[in-house]
Amino acid sequence: MKSFWNATLAGTGAFLAIALLTFSEQTLSDIALVMAPFGATVVLVFGVPDSPLAQPKNVIAGHFMTSVVGLCFLHWWGVSPFTLALATGIGVSVMLVTKTTHPPAGANPMLIMLSGQGWGFLFTPVLIGAISIVLVAQAQKRIVAKYKLVTGAS
Repeated sequence: MKSFWNATLAGTGAFLAIALLTFSEQTLSDIALVMAPFGATVVLVFGVPDSPLAQPKNVIAGHFMTSVVGLCFLHWWGVSPFTLALATGIGVSVMLVTKTTHPPAGANPMLIMLSGQGWGFLFTPVLIGAISIVLVAQAQKRIVAKYKLVTGAS
């Protein structure tokens, strides 16, 4: 029963985080807040919240740094099979060296380069989206902890 409860909480958290981003994006029609790697991010953040790969520092810094790498490559060297591969490899290395590894962020250089994003993409959706997911996860964690404290549930 505990695994069902955990799966339900994870699915609910993922729903709430992505719903917040998509509804906000729809309301603020000229601002992008959703990107595909966030789908994988919510799996880690809500599904395995104690994983080192799902920690706030990893989520935010991992997405930020790999996006900077992708934007630099796109705007300085353009898109080719070589630059796509090199940007992805450097993004992975940067996350590992800085101890901010977040696997979904490994897709950011390719996403950015293949879709020709501008520097504004670093803020929306990357930073705003990653921070929003982390905040929803922290709010859910506090609410669940308070519920367990009040009800004595485990």
